[in-house]
Amino acid sequence: MSQHLSLLLDCPVVIAAIFVSGIGGTFQYGYGVSVMTSPSTFIKELMNKTCVQRYNFSLEPWHVSLIWSFTVSVFCIGGLLGSLLVGSLVSKFGRKRCLLLNNFVAIFGAVLMILSQTAMSFEMIMVGRFLYGINSGVSLSAHTMYLVECAPKRLRGMVGVTISTFISLGKFCGQLLGISEFLGTEKNWPWLLGFSGFTALFQFLTLPFLPESPSFLLLDRGDRQACEKALKRLRGDKDFSGEVEEMLEESAALQSVRSHSVLELIQNQTVRWQLLTIIITFTTLQLCGINAVYFYSFEVFRAAGIPEHKLPYAALGTGLCELFTSVACCMTIESTGKKVLLFRGYMGMSATLVLLTVSLNLQTYVSWMPYCSMVLVFIFIFFFASGPAGVTAPLPGTIFTQSFKSAGYTVACTLNWTGLFVVGMLFPILVENLEYFCFLIFLVFCVVTWLYAKFNIPETKNRTALEIAVEFERMHSKPGATRGNTSPEHRVNGLETYYTKF
Repeated sequence: MSQHLSLLLDCPVVIAAIFVSGIGGTFQYGYGVSVMTSPSTFIKELMNKTCVQRYNFSLEPWHVSLIWSFTVSVFCIGGLLGSLLVGSLVSKFGRKRCLLLNNFVAIFGAVLMILSQTAMSFEMIMVGRFLYGINSGVSLSAHTMYLVECAPKRLRGMVGVTISTFISLGKFCGQLLGISEFLGTEKNWPWLLGFSGFTALFQFLTLPFLPESPSFLLLDRGDRQACEKALKRLRGDKDFSGEVEEMLEESAALQSVRSHSVLELIQNQTVRWQLLTIIITFTTLQLCGINAVYFYSFEVFRAAGIPEHKLPYAALGTGLCELFTSVACCMTIESTGKKVLLFRGYMGMSATLVLLTVSLNLQTYVSWMPYCSMVLVFIFIFFFASGPAGVTAPLPGTIFTQSFKSAGYTVACTLNWTGLFVVGMLFPILVENLEYFCFLIFLVFCVVTWLYAKFNIPETKNRTALEIAVEFERMHSKPGATRGNTSPEHRVNGLETYYTKF
């Protein structure tokens, strides 16, 4: 761990890239997910006041609930649209410029949020949430691609986990700023919703000082001189000739292969296992039960005797747990390996869901059981943040070659936003009908992904996308089909034919 940390500290521009791309990148997604909880009462009051003032009509409770549900869910619709657009945007404009342009969307959304109370318009909040969703959908992919491609190969695991760390930081900031001591008041809640505009402005002012992705410059633009210049800024005076040669090998293997569309990715048999890996891991990321655990945490804290007015502060504990665990994951991923963290995480989450289902059903009968439930909530968040959350986000950029990356991220983020929308719409129904047994549905997804990760995903640490492609083929080919020379040179030469024939 200390070796990888010292290696990262020797690359200050990479550290700057982590912070600058993260604060205007996946931070926006995490903040958007958590920020609506605190001001919900004030926003619902604004809805009713707006209708009374405009139409002299007072909304019924079910009207308010319907409008509120749409206001929250429109974030997912925007995110889905952003994830469908990002593939073509990053290919056309580049990773860095795509992030820069994306900030204008968040800033415009923030202006609508801040002015919504003054203008007496809850519709401005809806439009603002939709724009925030587009911004988050684009940044989830663009931030990930930019950061993974800027990091040295030996540090890609550590740097990749920071993507989920900024999601956790965004969630925590949404919880923290939402308490009454800060912006969670009747007067200041528009500034709470508009805070994302300030982080977008920060990235817009600082990102121009950082280089473009070296991989994009060489493989997409064919500009070796610009690539070497970017690498020199990112690595300093170190020797990066080996890194350039690896990218040139990938470029040679894929020189007759253009950037693929999503449909072509789905139809291409050479990457079927990589695509299946993305489908399973990103579907389970939203359907693993993390949102259900956060939902039930308030009920668990109430049963444990925490006063109602203290519940928001107790919720901060869950956000801190996820944030600190994500940081710890950054420190251990290079020594442990991504595959191990992924399947151990889902294995631990599966066991915790079983125990949590039992404890929640017994907490009205056993006096000390709520405290067990509270501990299990934190254990579940720990397992989620220590593996699946950190490993899954950068996975498309790790296992796909350059020609498939944009399409891979589009598929991954589409699944992520669709899963978030489905959970948001169906989870209240599941809770009403199944109560605590709803965790058993999430348990199925966790178990399936645990077993799939253990037996069907190769270790990706310190491997190029081409080498990972060979490992996928070796794991899933017929016995004896891949015997012989398995040196990196042989693998790359073999993949020149393996990819270009499609």
